Amino acid sequence: MERNGNGEVEKLKTRLVSAWHNVKYSWALKSKTSFSRNSPVFLLGKCYHFKAEDDDSVVEACSEASDEDLPLGNVEGFRRDFASRVWLTYREDFPPLPGSSLTSDCGWGCMLRAGQMMLAQALILHFLGRDWTWPDTLTLQPLDTETWTLSAAKRLVASLETTLQGYHGPLVPGALHQPHLKGAAEEADEHLGEVYHRTLVSWFGDGPSAQLGLHRLVRLGHVLGKEAGDWYGPAVVAHILKNAVEEATDPGLAGITAYVSQDCTVYSADVIDSHRPSGTVQASDRRAGGPSSSPDDQGSSSSSSSSSSSSSPSHSQAVIILIPVRLGGEKTNPEYFDFVKSVLSLEYCIGIIGGKPKQACYLVGFQDDSLIYMDPHYCQSFVDVSTGDFPLQSFHCPSPKKMPFAKMDPSCAIGFYSRTAQDYKRISQELSKLLQPSAREKYPAFTFVQGHGRDYDLSGGLTPEKREWPFLRRAATAGDFVLL
Repeated sequence: MERNGNGEVEKLKTRLVSAWHNVKYSWALKSKTSFSRNSPVFLLGKCYHFKAEDDDSVVEACSEASDEDLPLGNVEGFRRDFASRVWLTYREDFPPLPGSSLTSDCGWGCMLRAGQMMLAQALILHFLGRDWTWPDTLTLQPLDTETWTLSAAKRLVASLETTLQGYHGPLVPGALHQPHLKGAAEEADEHLGEVYHRTLVSWFGDGPSAQLGLHRLVRLGHVLGKEAGDWYGPAVVAHILKNAVEEATDPGLAGITAYVSQDCTVYSADVIDSHRPSGTVQASDRRAGGPSSSPDDQGSSSSSSSSSSSSSPSHSQAVIILIPVRLGGEKTNPEYFDFVKSVLSLEYCIGIIGGKPKQACYLVGFQDDSLIYMDPHYCQSFVDVSTGDFPLQSFHCPSPKKMPFAKMDPSCAIGFYSRTAQDYKRISQELSKLLQPSAREKYPAFTFVQGHGRDYDLSGGLTPEKREWPFLRRAATAGDFVLL
């Protein structure tokens, strides 16, 4: 009887915590966000103009605006683009996290969720291309409405059932990153995109088997001295994401890897090595799937079989480049604002994880002196992505949010996607120009250096004995060194 009593008490505590989370994390995204019609809006490398003739007011770019309310310009395009990004938020009632009894990440998992969103954007670029959008984005309902019930899921699945049934083909990088086709071919392309989309989202499910899910990230965090319920910084999350990508065994993820800069320095030879197929850098056992399951890289002229082409030196892995940085001392130095804008204007940028102090978010764009971001601080119910017909609506946000640059936490991590070694050379050249210090800004956010990190005796990774990475940077606002 006593055991049963204790069990009932624990259940009651869980329900009370769940109720509190629903109150605390259910209102934050209901407010509308205003955008000026007079200034361009940048979203992960794309530029949108909202200006309408003879109208200098502001536009509220959110799902609550009807089609009749849309002004001239690119508001609909912006809404479709923003809502197509994968949105990952707090969840509750999922299986307990490794090493704990926690069944929710409310209140502590925001940086991990922001990291997942940035990683998801890299995978969208890898498989679908920057121009891809989800056809159902403009049908998303306001966030205070229950839109992802079982009945809604069944209605969505009914429209896709014919397409999804019987398709078991591999995911091929960049398969949809090509000019739009016409007629039946275009329709088939859209349906194939939905298969890719659903598979990609399933990798971020909240269960032990999800390749890039919260359970996997928490387990990898144990090596770095982090437990479920701890607060995670952007530098630690960058390393966790890298390890998660490298550990993934799904054949669809065999053609992509990740690199994390060391001490705000990107070592070009290390990135180029990462672009090479696993077997060419003595890392063929890095994934259980092995290089033979790697899909062909887009842009190659080879038409050989997947097993032979994936082991050919002419085929390379894509690389997600993650760069933890410190953009000032206690506050972000205003001298870095233009640099952040320049970075978010690049199509190969996959965003920035950081946000406000003690409140992480995923930064994806800007307008004037405000950042545009996706907010993980919204508690949603667990979705079982192991089923083929799981609802997708709760993984897409119809409502962008903004915050002033001045509120940005100086500690953050910037991400880039590089498909090939040739792409990396172009990316490093372009970013090196942006990083040229001005007369007032003496310290670039990060630097590119030729050679390997081991050449500078900095190639050691994070181990249980070395739980803190020495991300030391001289703050631009003072002469002191600060830790990220």
